[in-house]
Amino acid sequence: MFYWFMKTFVLGPVLKTLFRPWVKGLDNVPAEGAAILASNHLSFSDSIFMPLMVPRPVVFLAKSEYFTGRGIKGRLTATFFRLTNQLPMDRSGGAASARSLDAGMDVLKNGSLLGIYPEGTRSPDSRLYRGKVGVARLALQARVPVIPVAMIGTDKVQPIGKRMPNIRRIGMIFGEPLDFSRYYGMEDDRLIQRSVTDEIMYELMRLSGQEYVDEYAAVVKLRLAGKATEVPGDGTAGDGAAGGGAAPESA
Repeated sequence: MFYWFMKTFVLGPVLKTLFRPWVKGLDNVPAEGAAILASNHLSFSDSIFMPLMVPRPVVFLAKSEYFTGRGIKGRLTATFFRLTNQLPMDRSGGAASARSLDAGMDVLKNGSLLGIYPEGTRSPDSRLYRGKVGVARLALQARVPVIPVAMIGTDKVQPIGKRMPNIRRIGMIFGEPLDFSRYYGMEDDRLIQRSVTDEIMYELMRLSGQEYVDEYAAVVKLRLAGKATEVPGDGTAGDGAAGGGAAPESA
């Protein structure tokens, strides 16, 4: 109820008036049934604008830190994320991330739309980075189509480190559903997982026009910060939230 009310009467009308989002291919999102919306990740605001334009509710996997903050601000943030269809996603890799993906599987089993950022974190420089294989595992286990979603211009609306957005037009392109039924029953094969993920990332590159970098964005961020360049695991599906996936990562 809260999600619908905010989208229909509060945030929705204001954001549509200010940012005048344009959309292509929205009819590629199924009117019913489960599907994964796999998006590039340019800005914190991606998770607000994309679900705003999709008629059906979108549940996003949001980084778990949003649910564990302390103090009044932390509790308010956690409450907001829960009320706006967000689920905590542990991005540390291994068993913790696998358990988080189980929550995404439950969403798909219920016939709902699941939003995922395959890059696992926001792009540090507006380029498209290598996808993590969690999205492939979910698509193959749940046997659902993947709709690639290219966000356009949201990095200009809210660059990294900027809290107040710039008022300018943004856009999004919903690509044709990707069918991976030829791989059903092979979801535990790492080569298949990588092949499916790379196909999704190719479509995102094609739709968005971004330069592709065959490296994990998280590794690049660590390197830019002067830290070690190894990150655990390859299975995390991403962070996100919905304004609909409604507010992803802020770092």
